[in-house]
Amino acid sequence: MQEYWVAALNARRRDIHQRWEALLRLEGADGPLAEPDNLVHLIDWTFDEVLGEIRRRKASRRSEAPPSAIATLRAECHCGHNPLFNHFIAGERALLEALIQLQAAHPLRRSTAVAELYVAIRAIAMREVNLLCSMCAKRPHPRTHASTGKVAAAA
Repeated sequence: MQEYWVAALNARRRDIHQRWEALLRLEGADGPLAEPDNLVHLIDWTFDEVLGEIRRRKASRRSEAPPSAIATLRAECHCGHNPLFNHFIAGERALLEALIQLQAAHPLRRSTAVAELYVAIRAIAMREVNLLCSMCAKRPHPRTHASTGKVAAAA
């Protein structure tokens, strides 16, 4: 992504934060950790991570397959209650809306920015969602034999 778009998004940080929070509150919560009042504290950190990821990808010129959509990550979650899903879905939408508005005002400067934004936020979402899912109490554990305590081989 061109530095122009990164700087333009950063300049609209306050507006993006407000939109992200509004979208997060619209999603509703399916548990205490998913309460918007708890998740809004992650917005600025995630925003910085997204811009940093975009810059790192540009610097390294990575050409890897784009990460899965956030909805796909949700389908892979064992309990389906990871509170970060709502956070990243709302963030992806708020950032995308802002970028599209910026590009509409500057049609001659359009680039691959939208695709790069998707790749960056989804990479971060995958990392953070998988980390939290790895600590989930509802995650299936390997079966053990009661008498030996050894893990049973998968059939």
